[in-house]
Amino acid sequence: MARVSYLLRVTIDDRPGSLGQLAVALGGVGADIISLEVIERGSGWAVDDIVVDLPLGALPDTLITAAATADAHVDSVRPYAGVLDTHRELELVDHVATAKADRLQTLVDDAPQVLRASWATVVTKADSGATVTVCGSSGAPETPLADASWLPMAAAATIDPQDPGVPQMWRDWDTRLVAAPLDGPHRALLLGRVGGPDFRPAEVARLGYLIGIISSLSR
Repeated sequence: MARVSYLLRVTIDDRPGSLGQLAVALGGVGADIISLEVIERGSGWAVDDIVVDLPLGALPDTLITAAATADAHVDSVRPYAGVLDTHRELELVDHVATAKADRLQTLVDDAPQVLRASWATVVTKADSGATVTVCGSSGAPETPLADASWLPMAAAATIDPQDPGVPQMWRDWDTRLVAAPLDGPHRALLLGRVGGPDFRPAEVARLGYLIGIISSLSR
């Protein structure tokens, strides 16, 4: 039977048995858990990204209802191609470091899949002060960033979607944004996640470490 994959971001109690209860609840609506990654953990709670398969034609809303019966909160449900694999971060570093052509294009092409974003671009501040989009991944908005008022930046950070430089179309699509300095404070990798969820602090830190490694290897 044909099946469809979804990526769930779920907040659950961080206690023995909670994940098992969630798995049973999801199984009750025909969902198979393919992979799981802990995104962030706090005092008594955890945020997990879970890839599940549902039978073709099954409504993804059933996943939300099932999770609720296990006292779990689904932050978002998105169609997903592939499975979670933290080793892909190492592959990204290797691909960029060994790229024989345009390493920036390699970075934006690979980064969305690794960091679970919808698209990626590299933006920079020109000497004139204008914001320039250097390159973008497949799916990057045709309407470019009007102004990156947050450049220069010293560390990875989320970008306020209401920033004056963010195009209205991006806001209409409910795009969440995060950026990290690349080869210095005046250029950055910008990631967009259409429809959410928000980039968690742990994801921001992860992006900063990853881009920091790539920048160091490039130098």
